[in-house]
Amino acid sequence: MHYLNISFSHKNSTLEIREKLSYPDETDLHGCLKKLTACSAINEAMLISTCNRMEVFSSCSDIEEATQFIFKILNNRSGISIEELQERADIFDDSTAIHHIFSVASSLDSMVVGETQIAGQLKDAFRFSYDNGYSSKKIARAIKSAFKCASKVRNATDISSKPVSMASVAVAKLKSVTNTLSDKKALIIGIGEMSEISAKHLISAGVDVYIMNRTKHKAEKLASECGAKVMDFARLPDAINEFEILFTATSSHDPIITDEMIQSCGFERYWFDLALPRDIHHNNKDNIHLFVIDDLKVIVDENLSCREDAAKMAHGIIGRAVVEFFEWLNTLDIEPMIKDIYLKAYAAAQTESNRAVVHGYIPKEYQLQAQKMCEQSLKRFLHEMIENMRNNSKESNAESMSSAFGFLTHQ
Repeated sequence: MHYLNISFSHKNSTLEIREKLSYPDETDLHGCLKKLTACSAINEAMLISTCNRMEVFSSCSDIEEATQFIFKILNNRSGISIEELQERADIFDDSTAIHHIFSVASSLDSMVVGETQIAGQLKDAFRFSYDNGYSSKKIARAIKSAFKCASKVRNATDISSKPVSMASVAVAKLKSVTNTLSDKKALIIGIGEMSEISAKHLISAGVDVYIMNRTKHKAEKLASECGAKVMDFARLPDAINEFEILFTATSSHDPIITDEMIQSCGFERYWFDLALPRDIHHNNKDNIHLFVIDDLKVIVDENLSCREDAAKMAHGIIGRAVVEFFEWLNTLDIEPMIKDIYLKAYAAAQTESNRAVVHGYIPKEYQLQAQKMCEQSLKRFLHEMIENMRNNSKESNAESMSSAFGFLTHQ
């Protein structure tokens, strides 16, 4: 069994590429995961699709076959040639795949290092895959250990001491390009975590915030939680020409704001499109300052430089966690064999005690005591051998140990 991760992120792919590779809704996810797990080389799979990354994390029997199959699926999805996908992708297998997923969970691979959203996104991706039968114990072990590692990183470093997210970076950017936010109005379209964080940051800065969503009762729920107001989605064409500030982060496949909807206004507008695929299709006109995810990189780089020491410490924690994970896996592999050895030893003890009674070597009433004595002798004999097996499994020698003691389980 192998772990395989094929990753497209802000590090190796443009926004346009990530847009084509994104899986914004459950129907798309189901379709892709069904195809992936239908491959004979892939036994478990999950998809991580966020604004900054699209990754396929899988458990497979053949890395090469699984890799080629994944690229074929992504080629069909995006229309991007397999050659370009191969050039762009970061491909991780086995220990590097585990190291990468631990880094993702710990937010070290995020555009905004230390951001808090990725943990929830990773959890949602795994839960969807697991609940729908696309992943099982192999991926579950890796993800559970990834969150355990992320917890160690948070507790041992200050990398998340000042929680940030793409939404908070966007608000910081807005503050840097306007004189003041106090008494301004902002429209937020969408009701996901990105929208919620944006709303809270804007409200704390004194902005009058309105929430808009296709499903009105969901907008009302978020508005109630944040202290915002609600605007009917049907007013979208008018609203975009009334507000100075607009944040959008929906899961729409197609742009919800296009050039045809935009009218000339006598004031500057600041729009932040935090969606992938993007929500706004706009050709730079009419005093509109449009910022998309990749435009926020300057603030992101400043954030990274401030957290370099914490990041170095976090990488050390992750490295040790990867070693511990594989030691644990090797132990899991060896324990069923150890159990089988003991069961065969006890069966042999019972057979010999029965034989002793049948041949008259001991009275029938002594059979149980004789069997227990035989079992204890075998346990004493096997003890050092079993401990050596466990110790060697922790040093990643489980396969050789299994071969060396295999005869015991096949007698």
